[in-house]
Amino acid sequence: MGVLVGVLGGVGPAAAQEIGAGAFSRLGFDARGIAMGNALVATTSPDVSPYYNPALLPQASGQRLSGSAALLAYDRQLQSLEFTTPLGPTAGVGLSLIHAGVNNIDARNSDGARTETISTDEFALSLAFGNRFAGRVSVGTSLTVYQSDLVPDVDPVRGFGLDLGVGVRATDRLYVAAAVNDLLARYEWDTSSAGGGTYTDRFPVRVRLGASYALLNERLRLLGEVESRYTTRERRVPDVFVTSSGPQRQTRTESFRRHDLQARVGASFRAVEILTVRAGLDRIGVGGTSGLRPSGGVGVRQSIGDLDLRLGYTATLEPYVRTVMSTGTVELFL
Repeated sequence: MGVLVGVLGGVGPAAAQEIGAGAFSRLGFDARGIAMGNALVATTSPDVSPYYNPALLPQASGQRLSGSAALLAYDRQLQSLEFTTPLGPTAGVGLSLIHAGVNNIDARNSDGARTETISTDEFALSLAFGNRFAGRVSVGTSLTVYQSDLVPDVDPVRGFGLDLGVGVRATDRLYVAAAVNDLLARYEWDTSSAGGGTYTDRFPVRVRLGASYALLNERLRLLGEVESRYTTRERRVPDVFVTSSGPQRQTRTESFRRHDLQARVGASFRAVEILTVRAGLDRIGVGGTSGLRPSGGVGVRQSIGDLDLRLGYTATLEPYVRTVMSTGTVELFL
């Protein structure tokens, strides 16, 4: 039961990184995005995952198949798969899957004795579409199905989230964009089979505003964004009610909304035609300097016959615990 409380409280694949429902889906998608601090809501680089903004899909240059995997401490795992393709001259579509989990978790009874070893699994399956209008304005939307399977005694729970995005090319060098993530997303838990109850766990709604600027004939790109996060929570408040038999103590449940603000920055530099160097800083404004999440990585492009192959690697210093998360990505252009 102690393990159940810990897992449902957010100690999962995103521990020391994010908190709340769906935390695994906010770690980043692939080596390129994580390397640049996940500050890609307004990037102008072609073939960037619509995970960062579905309005980026019109920039797709061709059919792309991508796979990523991360190595994390504490028996955590994170993988992703994605397929994107252009639709006509102004639109694009993408399908992606994220999986996260934690292995080798000790399950213990109320006496503290070990009973078994369990694991957790969480998934996010997304379908995204974007279209460009009037040459300079792009819009997009994404529908995501979430599933969380935390403990054997509790049935997996599912939720649905909606993302909306827009991007505007203000000048030849400046691109600005905005996205709203995880609208309507929530989990409806029923833990009665494990001695608990029923409750609603809502995903944070994130509003992200960003911009990118290109220099040196687009060999250097600078990116930045600000995220405003709104989380709805419930708490039990003790209260005293006066009745005919005298005052009685009871508890009532009330909802409140928490607002958090954070920023992230990133940069990429194409040193030579086949090599790009990337760096970024995520979670600016969260937990002081100990809460920062710096990253750095490289991307290599190589043609094999008619196939365009791209490889990416990123090393990320995780906040607070200061372990290193390594992420590798393989992109194949068909």
